Amino acid sequence: MPDEQKTFYQTLDHMVHAKVAKATSGLSPSVLTEAWMDWATHFSVSPGKQMQLIEQAFRNASALGKASLGDSQPDFAPDKRFSSEGWQKYPFNIFSQAHQQSWQWLQDAVSGVHGVTPEHENLMAFVTGLMSDAAAPSNFAQTNPDVIAATLAQGGQNLIRGAQHFSEDAARLRGNPLPDSPQAFEVGVNLATAPGKVVYRNDLIELIQYSPETEFVHPEPILIVPAWIMKYYILDLSSHNSLVRFLVSQGFTVFMISWKNPDVGDRDLSMEDYRKLGVMDAMDAALAISHAHKLHAVGYCLGGTLLSIAAAAMGRDGDERLASTSFLAAQVDFTEAGQLQLFINDSEVTLIEDMMEQQGYLSSDQMAGAFAMLRARDLIWAPIIQNYLLGKRSEPFDLMAWNADGTRMPARMHSEYLRKLILNNDLAEGRYRVDGKAIAVSDICAPIFAVGTEDDHVAPWRSVYKLHLFADTDVTFVLTSGGHNAGIVSEPGHRGRHFRIADTKATTPYRDPDEWLASNALEEGTWWKDFAIWLAARSGEPISLPQMGAKSGAYKALCDAPGIYVMQR
Repeated sequence: MPDEQKTFYQTLDHMVHAKVAKATSGLSPSVLTEAWMDWATHFSVSPGKQMQLIEQAFRNASALGKASLGDSQPDFAPDKRFSSEGWQKYPFNIFSQAHQQSWQWLQDAVSGVHGVTPEHENLMAFVTGLMSDAAAPSNFAQTNPDVIAATLAQGGQNLIRGAQHFSEDAARLRGNPLPDSPQAFEVGVNLATAPGKVVYRNDLIELIQYSPETEFVHPEPILIVPAWIMKYYILDLSSHNSLVRFLVSQGFTVFMISWKNPDVGDRDLSMEDYRKLGVMDAMDAALAISHAHKLHAVGYCLGGTLLSIAAAAMGRDGDERLASTSFLAAQVDFTEAGQLQLFINDSEVTLIEDMMEQQGYLSSDQMAGAFAMLRARDLIWAPIIQNYLLGKRSEPFDLMAWNADGTRMPARMHSEYLRKLILNNDLAEGRYRVDGKAIAVSDICAPIFAVGTEDDHVAPWRSVYKLHLFADTDVTFVLTSGGHNAGIVSEPGHRGRHFRIADTKATTPYRDPDEWLASNALEEGTWWKDFAIWLAARSGEPISLPQMGAKSGAYKALCDAPGIYVMQR
């Protein structure tokens, strides 16, 4: 077949697949179809399972009948959706119990069917749970006692306000925010306000050097590599919960990468570009400005995965400029990468690639929808009830503002990330190549500080813990309360925080995560202070303050923090 014809046919396929992706919000139909076929085929020849479900349905109906007469109490775990006083009264108690019975029955129906692959079983359970949650009585005004009470008390004004809120949100989704709506949080005003200078800029990053707060600093600077999926300032939110401000106050010179928000012209940026233009260029600049021989590198989320690639390549090549490496909610092995893994197979990745082929990037809205689906009760249905049925607006807070400030991802880089890291697990299995040669996480020579969070849906802590399997250096592991973001933004004085911490020497035998959990006591408070102590123990004696940027040349201060890349929309 001539090349021009092949290109035409492939282009046609890409166009059709992109339209399918748009219609399905980026979810490959074959992913669900394969899972359903696997389940349906095995379920159809499992009479024992069918009988079990029939018996369970009769028991549920009997229990519901007794509950309607007040003869029994539901035997379910507490559910905050049905925790108010109104849900304890007839008939709403019956509505909630019927829903919980149905939810559990459907979970039992798709689970434990002999012969179904674990991947398909997990996907069916997840999708079934999503569908069941969508039909919960709490989501509808007619069956939610709290909404009914508010409507009667306010003469329906809650629903009128809810309709107005819906109109405002729809306008924002169309890219037309209301001109008279003030913003509670703004970058450079009350977000990302740690003082500093942009001391380096290339086509992918700005490097921020933060102003010192102490008379002397440790000689080794800290370089923070944030994830590029969102803006960098998750680690410099407000003045009271900024990890940057905390580290600066502890006598460290801190540098932070601020990623460019890519557009269609950046479609061919690769993972290697992110390593070179991102981590390595930033490292060169930080060391040149501080005149240090080594630095502490800290990577958060995908930034941690990228840092592990850069650190492994440095270890392989004998580059000894790392005093330590820290990984915050970051994974190097993706075999247990959370619920997003349910949807990732070759068909899904191909569909995403076709979608990116036309636009040149993956938009922040497309990624945000996927993450919201993982916690639909909290991120989809609860806001709908609050905003549109009860007519209430939640008080904005800094983490919410950051979460709405997404970024795009270049087509090539995101495709390589999905295929090489998540789908094929090349990094953990020794197939990932840098400069044409394979790297291994075991080549990281610097001591490691790793943090996992208890309620992480993006990087489950047991997956983060797998660093112990691959590292040939000392590992200090922290398990902290909170989720993927809130567990990291965990400033001293934050109420209700706790954590566990333990050191594992390179020569210590491996312990599985459950054994580690059982053998390390819970400590109240947050892990930030322990992190600062750990860094200081691996740093030199304090010295005089370094200059802010170079006096001239490539590292001369360009502008005040937070710079211009973080402002890109």
